[in-house]
Amino acid sequence: MFVAIDVAGRKDLVIRAQNFGVKSEPELIDMMESGKELPELNRNLYPYVEPYSTGILKVSDIHTIYWEQSGNPTGHPVVFLHGGPGGGTTPSNRRFFDPDFYRIILFDQRGAGKSTPHACLDQNTTWDLIDDIEKLRQHLEIPEWQVFGGSWGSTLALAYSQAHPDKVTGLVLRGIFLLRKKEIDWFYEGGAAAIYPDAWESFRDLIPENERSCFVDAYSKRLNSDDKETQAFARIENHYFLNKGFFPSDSFLLDNIDNIRHINATIVQGRYDVCCPMMSAWDLHKAWPEADFKVVADAGHSANEPGIAAELVATNEKLKNLIKNGH
Repeated sequence: MFVAIDVAGRKDLVIRAQNFGVKSEPELIDMMESGKELPELNRNLYPYVEPYSTGILKVSDIHTIYWEQSGNPTGHPVVFLHGGPGGGTTPSNRRFFDPDFYRIILFDQRGAGKSTPHACLDQNTTWDLIDDIEKLRQHLEIPEWQVFGGSWGSTLALAYSQAHPDKVTGLVLRGIFLLRKKEIDWFYEGGAAAIYPDAWESFRDLIPENERSCFVDAYSKRLNSDDKETQAFARIENHYFLNKGFFPSDSFLLDNIDNIRHINATIVQGRYDVCCPMMSAWDLHKAWPEADFKVVADAGHSANEPGIAAELVATNEKLKNLIKNGH
């Protein structure tokens, strides 16, 4: 005997059921009739875990990349793509994943973190990084894996998945950055100054007036810092932005959505993200309505903001349950 459920309650029940691998209404009815309750998805970051293996992989005649694995050695593999470009990984990146279920792979992209040579721009393009991801997958003998990336990591995740859709079991994307001219102009050429005029003036005033027609170009001539991590982040990021991500067209990632339309994906976006404003996530959502779209109403850019972290963990939990149920 069913208890009457209003439309909103029914929708919530169906969504919760889908999160646990229930794909059809008959399955939901069977579950309800059997008296089974649908648990809530975990939304809390997992405890810190230590890697069970680490290594250095030579990916070119110049570059080596640092990699690590944590969690379950026989679990479902997931690769974490860090931001920047040039940001590197941190131990907290492992906390978005259930270590009992996931085989968690982190690596530092060319020139970043523990990869060498530090802050090197030679042989350092988006296409080189995509090749590195494939080399790492093959080195670790992983047939296919889930891909997780935020900010620049979302750019790289989209580009990698579009190049190798048969190797991707699921996509989790946060703080969408499509590396289009209007996004770079927003952040570096004065758009964000509408919200942070105080910070913008300090950024602007370091550059002589006769060079202010393009701040990305102006800063590319000045990127030296005594702090090695700051130097890597700044030099590599500027290198990629100056070269428009090494994409052949401004809308390249949107133009190639058909390559990944079949992949189970979720987009998580902070409403008040000033680094990667929501217009990009919205454009991706419009081009790819099949992907789940989660807007965190009170959040900005960081993956560590409570609302965004909760959505990222819950999304990984949803994919975990789908895999467990054979979907």
